[in-house]
Amino acid sequence: MTADAPPLRPGLAPTSGPRRAIGALYRRRRIQLGLLLSGPVAWFVLVYLGSLVILLVSAFWHLDPLTSSIVRTFTLQNFVTLLTDAVYRTITIRTVGIAAAVTVIDGVIAFPIAYYMARVATGRLRSVLFMLVLLPLWSSYLVRVYAWRVILSPGGLLDWVAGAVGLPALSPGFTEASMALVFSYLWLPYMILPIYAGLERIPRSYLEASADLGGRGWPTFRNIVLPLALPALAAGSIFTFSLTLGDYITPKLIGNSQFLGNVIFDSQGVANNVPFAAAFAVIPILIMSVYLVVARRLGAFDAL
Repeated sequence: MTADAPPLRPGLAPTSGPRRAIGALYRRRRIQLGLLLSGPVAWFVLVYLGSLVILLVSAFWHLDPLTSSIVRTFTLQNFVTLLTDAVYRTITIRTVGIAAAVTVIDGVIAFPIAYYMARVATGRLRSVLFMLVLLPLWSSYLVRVYAWRVILSPGGLLDWVAGAVGLPALSPGFTEASMALVFSYLWLPYMILPIYAGLERIPRSYLEASADLGGRGWPTFRNIVLPLALPALAAGSIFTFSLTLGDYITPKLIGNSQFLGNVIFDSQGVANNVPFAAAFAVIPILIMSVYLVVARRLGAFDAL
């Protein structure tokens, strides 16, 4: 070491290659973000998108009726069956119709509850309401479905309560109306929470300005609250619609009818017709793609 060179501090080594690389990364935030997301993105591409591509490819195969083996040659046979068979059209219409009905029912029920939680309730009352909304999610999905099966069955709890107060039997049995009722109960928390978040973000000054300009309750709700809460309502509808669209347990236990999920499950697990199940799975994918485009235009993704 020359006399002009400053002495090194104890415990410090000259700048090394790894330290220079770390310093370079520290100044480049985009590279840091890319390295951080590389693992999850790779997992998403390989597992989710990869399986989706395999699903779409297998939809163009078919099952040999003699050997029950999958023939891996390109054919549109499965899609022709879906388009020409009236049974599958009926199942699709039933599934989409009940999913839409459940979304509307949950929206009507959830909005006043979420509004009270966001704009009226405070402190301990709001915490209690949150607990009551989330409480059903603490129990198993199957437990809740079987509980409703007991309630709605002929001679069940609903008929017993009606008889105790002198009313005739009220149980609707296992019908499509029963399915809509059970679905509405199952997915209601998923509608309440996004609407609550959207209503809570509305500045109170907007409501005060409307009141100062002479706006009463209904005009204020129609012109200010509802338009600002519409993205949150659309966000909640994504959950209720998609969860109903893909369910296959509740239709089997409550409605005794076929949904899209039941056909896919039976084709894949019972009939071992994987190509037809893959082709039928394209239907909910297309439906949800259109639904997400509409929800995005309504600002649902910004409210999530």
